[in-house]
Amino acid sequence: MNAKAMTGGFTDAPVQAAHGFRAVLRALSQPGEIVTLSGATPPAPLSPAAGAVALVLLDGTTPVHLAGAHDCPALRDWITFQTGAPLVAAEDALFAIGSWQALSPVTRFAIGTPEYPDRAATLIVECDQLTADGITLRGPGIDGSARLSLPETDAFRANRALFPLGFDTLFCCGDQLAGLPRSTIVEGR
Repeated sequence: MNAKAMTGGFTDAPVQAAHGFRAVLRALSQPGEIVTLSGATPPAPLSPAAGAVALVLLDGTTPVHLAGAHDCPALRDWITFQTGAPLVAAEDALFAIGSWQALSPVTRFAIGTPEYPDRAATLIVECDQLTADGITLRGPGIDGSARLSLPETDAFRANRALFPLGFDTLFCCGDQLAGLPRSTIVEGR
């Protein structure tokens, strides 16, 4: 294991984990709202926001899939040391981290079952930009409508059609985070 894997975690874990968990909850409960999430300094190509999400949500019981450029030795070591999360294939993952292109096709990720819809995957999507414009969002947690720069619309519309099944998504860019739960209705511009 690389010695750098032992650095970059929270420096004040109880406080930073609580703040991070609250930021993730806010992002998912208010789709389209962009929140700031920092405190982690993971190895590239993982962003600080995605690193903080990993530190908050991953542990030894949450299998994670690293896709594309995110499946590199430095990040594998960091995730393993910092969270203990087992690294698995896409179809076995409860969490997946990568760019939208690397995670596609997203149909390979778990969507839960009618008895256990909570057994769906959460995709942590690294973005080049994250802005509150673009595609219109409606649904629970949104007062009227919101906008978010999504990498595409068809996959999210298909995902919403599966509700209450489907994957949830966290978008990360630098220290910014936004959520798109499966319950969100994705409309056109």
